[in-house]
Amino acid sequence: MASKDNSVNIKNGVAAAARYHHGDLRAAALAYGLTELASARDPDLGLRALARAIGVSATALYRHFPDKDALLDALAGAGMAQLGALQARAAAAVGGGRDGFMESGFAYVRFARDNPALFRLTFSRAGRMAPGDDDPAALGQAQRLLYEGVAAMMPGEIAPAKRDVMALHAWSLVHGLAMLILDGRVAWDDAKLRQILALTFDMGD
Repeated sequence: MASKDNSVNIKNGVAAAARYHHGDLRAAALAYGLTELASARDPDLGLRALARAIGVSATALYRHFPDKDALLDALAGAGMAQLGALQARAAAAVGGGRDGFMESGFAYVRFARDNPALFRLTFSRAGRMAPGDDDPAALGQAQRLLYEGVAAMMPGEIAPAKRDVMALHAWSLVHGLAMLILDGRVAWDDAKLRQILALTFDMGD
């Protein structure tokens, strides 16, 4: 067995004594953090606790994440990337357009239900991330899907100001609905949720 700085031993069934090469420690740390967010009621995402959990020295982990904020920002970025990919798949599955826009909204709410801790972390730190079309961990893909969905709802050209207002309206609906579900104010009901989303996602009628 190599030294602790050259192996990863993720506990709780995540991984077992897997060697990593340069750069893989960051991915292993993020994978463990995402697993903790998915399974623990109150995950300890401090860097020292994370280093102990995956079996490396804190010094090794600090090379990839200089502080806890950097780790949480990276986890939030991973959450945003997962959400964007899920929405894209949901929209593509029904052929895009109006139906795809509504499915992407439903996927947003479902992601929140299925990943409550990651969802809350992602949007509590979204302001710290720099959006960019070339950064899959930023807001780019999710924003593009939102604007493309708005365009699919409305015939002809849309003035940028109107597009932005409509996009914010649609985002406010799905995000507010997601938070009501997470806070136990609204029960999960597929049919009813789709009816609610249809009130906003049929913008062109």
